[in-house]
Amino acid sequence: MTTLKDEVQSRRTFAIISHPDAGKTTLTEKLLLFGGAIRDAGTVKARKTGKYATSDWMEIEKQRGISVTSSVMQFDYDDFRVNILDTPGHQDFSEDTYRTLMAVDSAVMIIDSAKGIEDQTVKLFKVCRMRGIPIFTFINKMDRQGKMPLELLAELEEVLGIETYPMNWPIGMGKDFVGIYDRFNNRIEQFKTEGDERFLPLNDEGELEVDHELKDSQLYEQTLEEIMLLTEAGNQFSEENIANGKLSPVFFGSALTTFGVQTFLDAYLQFAPAPQARMTTSGEMSPVSNDFSGFIFKIQANMNPKHRDRIAFLRICSGKFERGMSVNLSRTGKPINLSSSTQFMADDRNTVNEAVSGDIIGLYDTGNYQIGDTITTSKDMFQFERLPQFTPELFMRVTAKNVMKQKHFHKGINQLVQEGAIQLFKTVRMEEYLLGAVGQLQFEVFEHRMRNEYNVEVMMERMGSKITRWAEDEKLDENLHSSRSILVKDRFEKYAFLFENEFALRWFQDKNPDVELYNPMDLK
Repeated sequence: MTTLKDEVQSRRTFAIISHPDAGKTTLTEKLLLFGGAIRDAGTVKARKTGKYATSDWMEIEKQRGISVTSSVMQFDYDDFRVNILDTPGHQDFSEDTYRTLMAVDSAVMIIDSAKGIEDQTVKLFKVCRMRGIPIFTFINKMDRQGKMPLELLAELEEVLGIETYPMNWPIGMGKDFVGIYDRFNNRIEQFKTEGDERFLPLNDEGELEVDHELKDSQLYEQTLEEIMLLTEAGNQFSEENIANGKLSPVFFGSALTTFGVQTFLDAYLQFAPAPQARMTTSGEMSPVSNDFSGFIFKIQANMNPKHRDRIAFLRICSGKFERGMSVNLSRTGKPINLSSSTQFMADDRNTVNEAVSGDIIGLYDTGNYQIGDTITTSKDMFQFERLPQFTPELFMRVTAKNVMKQKHFHKGINQLVQEGAIQLFKTVRMEEYLLGAVGQLQFEVFEHRMRNEYNVEVMMERMGSKITRWAEDEKLDENLHSSRSILVKDRFEKYAFLFENEFALRWFQDKNPDVELYNPMDLK
């Protein structure tokens, strides 16, 4: 009989982070293949065949071949239960990604061997470092010509400021790629070789133990020299440094050809952490506590357009979830019965009866939840740490093209803003609807979803970039509104100003020193 502690120890929950096109969705698919969760991987390259990536469930993702929502997938592999959170690759959706990184225990960073470290990777990496979570690196596309492996390692250490330890090392690259020298398992894994012949054992000196044509290859000699250099001058392997995010184990491979993926998965499961204790407003919460608790890190409307449903994604942080249990919503103090719950394989869902710390489950939401909400069976209404709320930078005026569809327009806009990717404001005088977002693509997704999910065509008028600051005051003189400092209310009826530029912000503060302004990103 397994105990709660045993179950929690078997959980591995991670997010995959990368720059767009580095191979994030492809690697996710191949991991699912090994877990037996899918039989056939649809990659971004296979769009013409009508085969789509399992983790890309939204119509616009299938059309563009990008991930714009965080998908959740779960599978069992070798006595582990793995929860993968496939984050949006596009930088316009970084807010969704930041929140997702709050819900995981480790991260897998994918690097394109030809491009090295890219902008989006740096941003996401910084969030992981800020949280101190372990980072595992998979350098992808070794079957294509790219940067030299030593150059890639140096780039990782210099740009990201993290120590690295190559768990394996490529033998050649591009057309000359013949496999990886597996330091951790003391063997060579051959590219494009199947079955038992794929692995060649190494002796105690780290050289091939069997006679093989590879011994006569110049690439083999070069690899041995590089391995000697890594052994003498490289970083030491340290489980402790991996656990505290100071050392990243590095793996080389090709997700598209599934090469090196299983080797990576086996090592990841061995060294990645099980769910850890998390801080709350009442102190540390152990994952094996008898009290059930978790937090909502994402809300998604219309995952099933036929049923117009809304799912709140819950990261379980302690105890055991049982369907039908009663919990308290800390924000309101109200009890909620968790009778409708689900687990995910992208848009394929199954009712879940039990889950433990580390698992991600979906709760059907009729409007009870907000992003960041804590739910618990504890009588102490504690809350987990606040999730980041980005300050929108781009703005649009939005109206329904057909005035007869106002009801659908209001329903759609209110449901979509609750997901947190876009923010809704109303001007205090005319009550015009304004949308704020971090990136332009979020507006395009909004427009697409209003048309396809709510059957409403919208008109959107660009307002350009603004500097948003919220006002502490619950009552404000509405005459403070001007063309350069637009006074609005957010969806929680809190006052905010949209300033034309930094000069307008400073001018307003000089003229109105009694009005206290703040940026949510600055709040701890």
